[in-house]
Amino acid sequence: MMSSLPNPLITSSPDRLGGTPVFAGTRVPVQSLIEYLEGGDSLDVFLDQFPSVSREHAIAVLEIAKDALTASATAA
Repeated sequence: MMSSLPNPLITSSPDRLGGTPVFAGTRVPVQSLIEYLEGGDSLDVFLDQFPSVSREHAIAVLEIAKDALTASATAA
């Protein structure tokens, strides 16, 4: 199955929301997803509130975050 995800997944421009990183092709800040999840809301609630973000796109961005956190972990 061919992916319909934009490349890159996240964009930032000084002309759009003052340079805040957003889901590519939208005006939805990536931080909004993190804040919804931190607040105890499900991914479905976030997607209902921001229909311009697909489930596939949100999960791909979460995978980037997971990979970054895993890569930056240090051995105990």
